[in-house]
Amino acid sequence: MAYETQSKAFVDKDKPREVRETNITAGKAVADAVRTSLGPRGMDKMITDAAGEVTITNDGATILNQMQVLHPAAKMLVEVSKAQDIEAGDGTTSVVVLSGALLTAAQRLLAKGIHPTVISTSFQMALAKSKEILKNMSTPVSLDDREALLQSANTSLNSKVVAQYSDLLGPIAVDAVLKCRRGNNVDLNDVRIIKKIGGTVEDTEIITDGLLIQQSASHKGPTVMKNAKVALIQFCLSAPKTDIDNQILVSDYTAMDRVFREERQYILNLCKAVKKSGANVVLVQKSILRDNVNDISLHFLAKLGIMCIPHVERDEVEFVSKTLGCRPVANPEDFTEDKLGAADLIEEVKVGSSHIVRATGVKNPGATVSILCRGSNKLVMEECERSIHDALCVIRCLVKVPFLISGGGAPETQLSVELAKYSHSLSGIESYCVRLYAEALEVIPLTLAENAGLNPISVVTELRTKHAAGEKDAGINVKKGTICNIRDENVVQPLLVTQSALSLATETVSSILKIDDVVSVCSGITNMVSQCF
Repeated sequence: MAYETQSKAFVDKDKPREVRETNITAGKAVADAVRTSLGPRGMDKMITDAAGEVTITNDGATILNQMQVLHPAAKMLVEVSKAQDIEAGDGTTSVVVLSGALLTAAQRLLAKGIHPTVISTSFQMALAKSKEILKNMSTPVSLDDREALLQSANTSLNSKVVAQYSDLLGPIAVDAVLKCRRGNNVDLNDVRIIKKIGGTVEDTEIITDGLLIQQSASHKGPTVMKNAKVALIQFCLSAPKTDIDNQILVSDYTAMDRVFREERQYILNLCKAVKKSGANVVLVQKSILRDNVNDISLHFLAKLGIMCIPHVERDEVEFVSKTLGCRPVANPEDFTEDKLGAADLIEEVKVGSSHIVRATGVKNPGATVSILCRGSNKLVMEECERSIHDALCVIRCLVKVPFLISGGGAPETQLSVELAKYSHSLSGIESYCVRLYAEALEVIPLTLAENAGLNPISVVTELRTKHAAGEKDAGINVKKGTICNIRDENVVQPLLVTQSALSLATETVSSILKIDDVVSVCSGITNMVSQCF
């Protein structure tokens, strides 16, 4: 009798249904949390962390990354937002909202008794057809068409907190990506954004023929250097330290004076080696300010007329080397002139209440780009940085896949109409699944209308009617509160953004549907052992 009870416990036919229902509910909750942030009229979220730091943003990836999500299925939607951010850089909110709508559609299909595998297969069929439709409605764009690139960047920026500065930040993003383009790819590690509080977002600027370094120069020596020869050293300009603990016993002051003289002479020889190589600007990765020899090192460098910039971060070394054309030197004996970089001018400039170092006229201009991001406070400055990053990613998408489609909910509505027609060519359950997939895509224009304060039902109905009549570019102009040819309003976006969002959302929903149990490894083993004995 006990054995029969245990067998029934192991074979619970309702458990897979309950697990799927719980997972879908958790995923929809995450989608609902960011849904109000979609579009140019989306609301912002104020996020506070354990340390009391406050973040105000409407960027989906940032919101989800800082949310404390515990449910495994909900974490999958957080991960899909991160994946969209890596792949396209934009559409992080859209991909989560789409995932939530597809989960709702899947929930309706499961309630009809349709098997999860059939739903997943049908959704994949709809995805393949969607990619074909998107490709047909897209238009190629030339990377020489600066106006088209600016339109794409501005469309991304118009949904941000700093949307009023899109005319300034858009050209900065376009220039940065075009400078760093290598064929059909752009490495955004070649774009360094330096954040400094002070001024306004309007003071944000781009440096394409040099670089910015967050650290300030030592004021014991020169702070301006023309025709700079730059050395990047990775060793300390100080007396050597042994690897073992040691003590020096000094019997009188003459012995102590001899120790000090030898340390000074050692440091002087290091500084002379730097000067002999021809360097007049020194960037030091590790701190030269060690113990009581700090003033000695700076004093000798200043006497030799060498500008010193200490405390260069390790993650900046590669960027500095690539920009200035110098090579890091880890051993004083390897100091030669061929390892030096060059710049026409290196100077320390005041930005807000702090100082930074600016280099211009570098040997290899265009290899890297520096952007000085400004803001009146930390919240605005950080949102400005996130907005610039998204705009950079949008232009990078056009470099990778040079095709544009309309924005404003136009592609999703067109997909919904075309997929509804496509579903009539299918038979049985697949036709029903594809039709619900098509209906789920209308969540984007529906949400845009809701966030803009419009009547979502009437707007989506009118939008559907226009697309059924052949107006493929009909979309929602949320600023004017009307439906118009959104392409004429210069609201466009890269094809890759929409394609990536659809693919990731569909794959995530398919993965959630195939989960029929949630097992905690430790507790699961414990329960099985207790039931067997």
